[in-house]
Amino acid sequence: MSTRRASVAAGLVITGVLLLIIAFTTWYTVDESEQAIVITFGQAGTPVTESGLHFKLPWPVQHVEKLSKETFSLQFGYKQDPNGELVSFDKETKMITGDEYIVLADLVVQWKITDPEKYLFNSQDPQEILHDATSASIRSIIGSSTIDAALTDGKAEIEAKTRELLTTLMTNYDIGISIQGVKLQDVELPNAEVRAAFTAVTDARETKSTKINEAEKYKNQRESEAIGERDAIKSRALGQKKARIEQAHGDVALFNDLHAEYAKSKAITRQRLIIETLEQVLPKAKIYIMNDNGETLKYLPLQQLEIKTPPPADQKTEGGGN
Repeated sequence: MSTRRASVAAGLVITGVLLLIIAFTTWYTVDESEQAIVITFGQAGTPVTESGLHFKLPWPVQHVEKLSKETFSLQFGYKQDPNGELVSFDKETKMITGDEYIVLADLVVQWKITDPEKYLFNSQDPQEILHDATSASIRSIIGSSTIDAALTDGKAEIEAKTRELLTTLMTNYDIGISIQGVKLQDVELPNAEVRAAFTAVTDARETKSTKINEAEKYKNQRESEAIGERDAIKSRALGQKKARIEQAHGDVALFNDLHAEYAKSKAITRQRLIIETLEQVLPKAKIYIMNDNGETLKYLPLQQLEIKTPPPADQKTEGGGN
């Protein structure tokens, strides 16, 4: 009898455990920042991206793997310790340029999980593969670049080429990861003296660029001023040209009028022209014209022979009496 009760009790316990397993493994929740995939006897189903409460078959028939939908950052060549300080790994970032110089290059790769099934089943450690692909990409691009480009104005191109190559590698590996961005943090020389020399070169190039920009600005300003002065001179010249033409037309009309009068009475017109010319040449002189019986005219400055008229007799002199 006691054995039967023990069996019943054991059966109740097992039933209770199964009911608990069923109760707690037939539902799951997905957060807004998560994506889930239901695995049935090792086979992955369609990814679940909608947030909220979802149901499935109890374990061990089905179980759920949850992955984040957020963007991750892979720090290549350095990491941040718990105190917030950066720790660099020179051995990882040391690489050779195309002209056989050694540089240290570190970067940040932004990536996301875009295919949960491939991320879980196509590789054992997808993040390690991403790290190795990042190292291969940056080393390949740096290896085809010159030291001058790597340390100065070629960083943007190196960054773009690294992202393109890394994206191609991750597509070929097909592990459910997509590259969102690559940011080249720094490229520098391991030797402090050489690094200072290249820094001076960079500063000199920036100064050169600044001077060129200032020269272009001054050139454009002077060209604008010269164009304005040229236009002003042309405008004045056109105005003077028009004025001279109008004056010439007026002089021609006056000459034609004088010529018509001269044709009517040549002697009188000749005398009048002589008198008007003398008035213009000697505007303040008094000229007396005497005409004798001959045909010539005599011009005498008789104003020099004028006798001043004495003052009246009854005018008192200064200091005199009655």
